[in-house]
Amino acid sequence: MDLIASLQCTDQPGIVHAMTTAVLGCGGNIIENQQFTDHTTNIFVMRTRFETSQGLEAARSSLSDGLGKFSPQLHIRPTAEKPRALILVTKESHCLRDLMYLLELAELPIEIPLVISNREDLKSLVESHGIPFMYLPVTAANKAEQEAVILEKIAELEIDFVVLARYMQILSTQFCKAMPGKIINIHHSFLPGFKGAKPYHQAHDRGVKVIGATAHFVTADLDEGPIIEQDVAHVTHAATPEEMIALGRDIERRVLARAVKLYAEDRIFIVGQRTVIFS
Repeated sequence: MDLIASLQCTDQPGIVHAMTTAVLGCGGNIIENQQFTDHTTNIFVMRTRFETSQGLEAARSSLSDGLGKFSPQLHIRPTAEKPRALILVTKESHCLRDLMYLLELAELPIEIPLVISNREDLKSLVESHGIPFMYLPVTAANKAEQEAVILEKIAELEIDFVVLARYMQILSTQFCKAMPGKIINIHHSFLPGFKGAKPYHQAHDRGVKVIGATAHFVTADLDEGPIIEQDVAHVTHAATPEEMIALGRDIERRVLARAVKLYAEDRIFIVGQRTVIFS
C-alpha cells in the first residue's frame, strides 16, 4: 500500500529519526520525503510518502506511537484515496471547465461529488460531465439558510475541501470558520489592486503592465488568506480590456488548477499566515 503522511509540529530534535523508525516499524519503505523548518514560528513540517505491506491501520498505529511525543498534527492517507471536492460556481465557466477537463484526463487526483451554484447558467455543462448540479440561489435574506444547506451537503457527501471556481458570493465568517484551511478561492491580481465592478476595465484605464491571478485559502478576512499559487503575464498599452479579460481567464484557470492539485496531493501546510508548499 502506498501512503502519504503529513506532519506539522513545533521543531525539536529527533522528528525525522522518529518518522523513519516508525515507517520501518510497520514494514514500510520511504519513497519520498520533504521537510522544512520555519524559523519565524519554529514550526516543522514534513511530507513522507512510503510503501507498506501491513496496511493503513498498522501504519497509523506505528506512526502515532512513534511520533506521539512530539504532539504533532498527523494525517495519513492512501495515495489512491482521492480527496473529495465541492465546487461552488456562479456563471463564469472557465475555471470549472478546466477542473472537469483535467479530471477527465485523470490529471487531477480528486473526486467532485457535487457542484453548487447560485445561478442555473452552468447546469447543463456540469451535468454533461456526469456530475450532479445543485441550484442554490442566495440573497441577503436567505444567505445563512443556504450556507447551512451547503454545510449539510459537505457532511453528507464527506467533502474534504471546497473550491470557489469564480463563485461570486462572499462567504460568512461562520462558514469560513467551519472549514478552516479547506476552502480555496481564485481571484485576479493587479498592481495596483482594483476592486468592485469591471476590474479589467479599471486596469486598462490605468495602463497596468502586469496582470495575474492568486489562489488562496479563504478566511473571514476577504481575499487575505494564506496564498497557495500565483502567476502573472505582461501586457502593453495595445491590449484591449477584452484581451486582458481573456488573458486573465487563462491565468485564473491555470492557477486554480495548480492550487487544487497541490492540495489534493497533501503538499500544502499552513504555517502562521503563509503556506509552505512542497513541489
